[in-house]
Amino acid sequence: MEDQREQIANLTIPEEFRTLIERRDWRSLARRRSDWPEPQVVVPEVRDLIVELDKHDRALLFRALPRNLAAELLAWLDPLMVDRVLLELSDPETRSVLAELDPDDRASLLDELPADATKRLMRLLSPDDRAEVRVILGYPEESVGRLMNPDYVAVRPDWDMGRSLEEVRSFGRESAALSVIYVTDEAGLLVDALPLQRFVISPPDRAVRDIMDSTYVYVSAYDDREEAVRVMQRYDQVALPVVDSGQVLIGVVTIDDIMDVAEKETTEDFQLGAAVRPLRGGYLDYGPLQLLKSRIGWLVGLVFVHLLSAAVLSNFEHALAQYVTLAFFIPLVIATGGNSGIQSATMIIRSISTGEVKLSQWFRVMWREALAAVGIGTLLGLLGFVLGMLIGAGPGTGLQVGAVVGCTLLSIILATNVFSVVLPFVLTILRLDPALASGPFITSVVDVVGLLIYFAWAGFFLIG
Repeated sequence: MEDQREQIANLTIPEEFRTLIERRDWRSLARRRSDWPEPQVVVPEVRDLIVELDKHDRALLFRALPRNLAAELLAWLDPLMVDRVLLELSDPETRSVLAELDPDDRASLLDELPADATKRLMRLLSPDDRAEVRVILGYPEESVGRLMNPDYVAVRPDWDMGRSLEEVRSFGRESAALSVIYVTDEAGLLVDALPLQRFVISPPDRAVRDIMDSTYVYVSAYDDREEAVRVMQRYDQVALPVVDSGQVLIGVVTIDDIMDVAEKETTEDFQLGAAVRPLRGGYLDYGPLQLLKSRIGWLVGLVFVHLLSAAVLSNFEHALAQYVTLAFFIPLVIATGGNSGIQSATMIIRSISTGEVKLSQWFRVMWREALAAVGIGTLLGLLGFVLGMLIGAGPGTGLQVGAVVGCTLLSIILATNVFSVVLPFVLTILRLDPALASGPFITSVVDVVGLLIYFAWAGFFLIG
């Protein structure tokens, strides 16, 4: 346990650097640039420090960092914070940091920044870097092409191990995934992906084709980035080759990019599921006005949905006046229906997002949920019948109220479960995020549908 604590302590900013930062001794810190640990080790903690500092100190700290750490830091910060940091740097400083970024991180950064900031940074890039960024940004939004890194090591099938390893030595420093060596033909078409280990342990005169097994997976640059997440998870890969429409190898996506995508997609699903417009940055990067804008749209729309509930209640005002007990069970039946609908929608949305459920399986999924709803509705309906009979006991009304509550629970759970299954499929067909079938939206719709079902059964058993 003591060894574990020591390892964790070693993964933080060195104590002397922390002291210099606390003293705001930026000149001494800058003189120690070469003594910093590897960026991957300290960048999470440096990011937290940057966020907490004021504008003046933030710029001075950033200038005191080694270039590779500063570049890595840009890839970790939220877009709004990156925009602030870059505005505080001079053009030469910004140009130097951008040059240190990997091509995919550079393109991702420029894609997320405001248009004015992107134009300014594009002018600071070298002609080669600018052309590279334009190629990556030329792919559709949310596509694998926007994530890929064009730096990789590729060899030919007729090369021997000696020549192949020489290629690794020549271009491996720039490779995004050196643990995997790709095999392409003379036209650049991908024919295999092999672990570096095979090249190292094979005799120098052995040909590449002799160690090929043609068992590899890849993604298209035009695939949705969530597809890359699914493929990497399913086949337990640390890097995936990216091909164009002609099967030509054009780049790779690595596990660090995929983990970022998985985190962003999950966060976005959570926010959409709560009827919140997804935030591009971190929560603390947004002020009260921005938070208001992200939420108010849905809430205003749902107000008008709830007006339908008020209209239903107004239409059945005479029934409530005659059977006051009915009002007691309104929250119970609509809340139960909403809760059941959210359960179904959450399971289906997640299954669609992970690729476990395909669009072609919609009927099978709906049938399963309908059967589950009948079972759940029957059990809750029996409970509702007993409660209705006990609470609604009166001269000749106990059984009727129980029947109304029981039948309503069975009907509303069946209706909302089917609706909650169909809606995510419809949204997916329309190329919208199925997470738009949010909890607040479903519960608001269930309020209206539930009241209609409730008073329909009340009319059947009580009003006649």
